[in-house]
Amino acid sequence: MYPPESRFAHVENIDLTDLSFWAQPYGDRDAAFAALRRRPEPVLFQEPVMPGFGQGSGYYAMVGHADIAEVSRRPQDFGSLPTAISIIDLPEEFNSFFGSMINMDNPQHARLRRLVSRAFGRGMAAEFEAASHKAARKIVDDLIAKGPCDFVREVAAIMPIAVLSGMMGIPDDDYEFIYDRSNIIVGTFDPEYVPRADQATAALLKTSHELADYIARLAADRTRNPTGDLITRLVQAQIDGERLSPEELSSFFILLVVAGMETTRNAISRGLVLLTEHPEQRKLLLSDFEAYAPGAVEEILRVATPINWMRRTVKRDCEVNGHRFREGEKLLLFYWSANRDESVFTDPYQFDITRDPNPHMTFGSVGPHFCLGAHLARMEVTVLFRELFSRLPEIRTVGEPRRLVASFVEAIKHVECAF
Repeated sequence: MYPPESRFAHVENIDLTDLSFWAQPYGDRDAAFAALRRRPEPVLFQEPVMPGFGQGSGYYAMVGHADIAEVSRRPQDFGSLPTAISIIDLPEEFNSFFGSMINMDNPQHARLRRLVSRAFGRGMAAEFEAASHKAARKIVDDLIAKGPCDFVREVAAIMPIAVLSGMMGIPDDDYEFIYDRSNIIVGTFDPEYVPRADQATAALLKTSHELADYIARLAADRTRNPTGDLITRLVQAQIDGERLSPEELSSFFILLVVAGMETTRNAISRGLVLLTEHPEQRKLLLSDFEAYAPGAVEEILRVATPINWMRRTVKRDCEVNGHRFREGEKLLLFYWSANRDESVFTDPYQFDITRDPNPHMTFGSVGPHFCLGAHLARMEVTVLFRELFSRLPEIRTVGEPRRLVASFVEAIKHVECAF
């Protein structure tokens, strides 16, 4: 029986706000969410306490696939304002950096999404695919030259950085800068990246300023010297005479760093771990990569669930599945739980690359906030694994992965590989 017997199978022992909960073995986490899914009503949890912030009124944990889909398809009732990525309400000074479309409602969300989509217009899919192949070849070339190494740092993290950097005209020498800053943003409460918890807010603001200044310099250069790269397209994109403001451009760049790069990086990292832990699935994939890769990528995305949750705020009194919510209350949509919902997935704790259908919520659910770059993430993961397994069919992870201390992002910080 899986999930195994665990003290977290009892709701009174579960605290989704405590970072130590997210450091538990996956079996304990799965037992906790299975217990929460059995409850007839959403459970209210206390908000985290951060220095300089007041204590909030709590949030409801939405854990069922159907309930999360219902909330997602009703943006008129459940909004992304003031934020979708933080349980607590962020101070005003964060808005310049995290005021991206992920934290917006319509009409502002629709306007920004249209502008960004204009930059990602026709021909971009082919360009991204070419950039993905180029990046994957170089990564594997370098990996063969290095030998066994930290798979996250040398492979998984480099793939999305290299692809986006190639598309945006970012120099190779700046990879380290982007890698380090992305680690701080997603690992604000991990001592490896921010040594003291009372430094978290200052570190996040400083890092956001640095990324905003960086993209501002690139945007200014492309305004003077357009090149046709993605930054140029973002600077030039317009609808009805409107362009992205400098603040919107910096917010979108930070969104790309967190959502675009981290999601792909973590899917690749966990993907190799899963294929190492399940040799029969690996053997099946390698027996006919082109036939099994689409299903394998979807199953990796389901099990990895790189983004654990998103927040929604109740915009008016309403109900979901018979439960009443009041205006201003907070809901957390736990995609990790939805991706293991027994009412949707047969044997949800089994890694099965032939799973079909596979309606996972790794990129969100139905509605206006479904991930804009979902197809690009799928492409990058597929291209990277094709290159890896065609040239290094024996590659595998070695030892225990070191996981990020975080609740929002589900990430592996370090894991060794050998071949």
